[in-house]
Amino acid sequence: MQGAGRARFWGRVVAVWLAILLLAILNGALREAVLLPAWGRPAALVASGVLLAILILAAALASSRWIGAASTACAWRVGLAWLALTLAFEFTFGALVQGKTWPQLLAAYAMRDGNLWPLVLLVTLAAPVLARRLRLGAE
Repeated sequence: MQGAGRARFWGRVVAVWLAILLLAILNGALREAVLLPAWGRPAALVASGVLLAILILAAALASSRWIGAASTACAWRVGLAWLALTLAFEFTFGALVQGKTWPQLLAAYAMRDGNLWPLVLLVTLAAPVLARRLRLGAE
């Protein structure tokens, strides 16, 4: 992949990640407004984590052909890029916009009280590879 093709590829990778970010924000709003009051913290966090993982996998599957990862190694690079963008967003937004401290930011990475965030990050990493395999298996 050269020049314009490479830029188009990575532009698509970022565009899909932005869609995933929007889905994650909507998922968080649903969790805060509906799930937490109805089910309490542990159940709401589990449901929200599972839902977000499903949404990420669905986005990866829906965009797999459009992104066009040419190999499994390329799909892993897409997943790594999505993971890096997610972590950069989480820490930057959390620190600069929400004013969270490092201990507060790192608390999201402990699987306590139903928190599945670390597993959601693993899904984010693996989703492009899984989507590619599913797509190729269906062709």
